Amino acid sequence: MGPPHAETRTHDFTIDCSRTVHSLPITKTARRTDSMTAAVTRKKLIEVSIPLEAINRESAREKSIRHGHPSTLHLWWARRPLAACRAVLFAQFVDDPSACPEEFPTAELQKAERDRLHRLIERLVPWEASTNETILTEARYEIARSVARGRGEILPTLAQMKPKAIIDYLQKNAPAVYDPFSGGGSIPLEAQRLGLKAMGSDLNPVAVLIGKALIEFPPKFAGRKPVNPEVNELHQWKGAQGLADDVRYYGRWMRAEAEKRIGHLYPRVKLSDGKTDATVVAWLWARTVSSPDPRAKGAHVPLASSFMLSAKAGKEVIVRPVDRAKMTWTFEIDDKPSKTDIEAAKEGTVNRRGGVCLLTGAPMPFTHIRTEGKAGRIGVRLMAIVAEGQTGRVYLPPDEKHVKIAQAPPPDLPELEQDLPNNPRDFKTPNYGMSQWKDLFTSRQLWH
Repeated sequence: MGPPHAETRTHDFTIDCSRTVHSLPITKTARRTDSMTAAVTRKKLIEVSIPLEAINRESAREKSIRHGHPSTLHLWWARRPLAACRAVLFAQFVDDPSACPEEFPTAELQKAERDRLHRLIERLVPWEASTNETILTEARYEIARSVARGRGEILPTLAQMKPKAIIDYLQKNAPAVYDPFSGGGSIPLEAQRLGLKAMGSDLNPVAVLIGKALIEFPPKFAGRKPVNPEVNELHQWKGAQGLADDVRYYGRWMRAEAEKRIGHLYPRVKLSDGKTDATVVAWLWARTVSSPDPRAKGAHVPLASSFMLSAKAGKEVIVRPVDRAKMTWTFEIDDKPSKTDIEAAKEGTVNRRGGVCLLTGAPMPFTHIRTEGKAGRIGVRLMAIVAEGQTGRVYLPPDEKHVKIAQAPPPDLPELEQDLPNNPRDFKTPNYGMSQWKDLFTSRQLWH
């Protein structure tokens, strides 16, 4: 296994939903001739008005939805709400009635049609509509109508067209949707949901992986049975059910295999009752550096942007460094902090301006921190352990047993003993002495 790629390149994923076009009794209008190849561009609904109140309401509501929501697949920064993307894409494709005077010659008729389209959007944006084929088919038909209108064609009525025929028409005739920086994949996902061809790309490989898992693979393997050895041959596999069954099966296998290989490096922890063993969710570490203040006598102090463990109102938990008066410190958990303690915990000991010595309050400029790092004198200290409790997360103080296990000697991995790329825009770690790939991991993380 070689080191991760050092190049910056565009990673692409393409969603190809092409199908054989269903034969449709499409009428050509007098405005179009066979020699015309370019579609007529009309003013779109989004250029005039959209029901913002409904879109904003459903976009905000979407944040509280977890079960089945794509956001649970993988965390991504600034993920666009699906409701907003669905509405915007619909309004970008659908003609505004004012652009169709031959169908809506008066202002009253145009307003009535615009109101009808707004009501459709209001039914389209709720989370529940994302799997409602009746509403989705109606939305796809409106898009297809506008595409046909621009091509000088008239589609049969919604009642006369089968859902698949509408999608077939969109796949053949509608412009494709391309999101060059697709991130969490919201835009191509909603384009796909509306029956459109969708493509996406991103510079970040994680975003590409999200896009492939969310948008490319499900339709690619739709209707196929699983390949795992426990497959039920008699079951009728619809949609992505077969793919989902394989993901669950091989996910369980990988978890069991990981437990067998490296489970001893990730022990359970005793809760405060001294009896209950709990699964650890996270070990929270702080890097340490020697204080430049002579009063600290060279003591290492933590570099932490915050000492907050839980910021939920009424349930705040902080890490409290203690014994600073004795020019030494350890970490304790405080689950009933005062408002003053909470504000102090939010400050931490390092920010964009530099660090602060925990023991004396003296400033620690980045020049000092970088010098110590390049000399190999930056250390680490366990701040807290986060475990799964019966009613939620439990925060525990550092445990010496867990510290020793985490700091066990790493394996010999010469392929990671290579220099990081010299890219000052993105790779700041060499400034702090972390100049090789292996330096980006803890000793425990190097075991696999």
